[in-house]
Amino acid sequence: MRTVTRALVGAIMASFVAAAVSVYAETPTKADFAACNTAAQAAMKAGTATPTTKDYVRVESARTDSAATWVGPISVESSDPQLVGMATAGITDAGYQATYRTCMRRNGF
Repeated sequence: MRTVTRALVGAIMASFVAAAVSVYAETPTKADFAACNTAAQAAMKAGTATPTTKDYVRVESARTDSAATWVGPISVESSDPQLVGMATAGITDAGYQATYRTCMRRNGF
């Protein structure tokens, strides 16, 4: 009985450690941002972007709000964390945002 209890406790502890390690995801780098911006630009040229309703709503909001909330290549006030690092050229383009977001998600961010 003790062996079973120890094995069970060991399995539970291992699962807690695995869960704790998976909580700390990697932070995207400038290279990740650049790769996804390049992918988004290529998709725009090829016409293969598939924006969602949220992409269109976000673009409309960006068009009506002050552009001051978007600084440089990084979105300061994006409701979607997968848009952080997106080039300013994509702020008002739903297809660009969709492709960029998909690329970030595919890369684990």
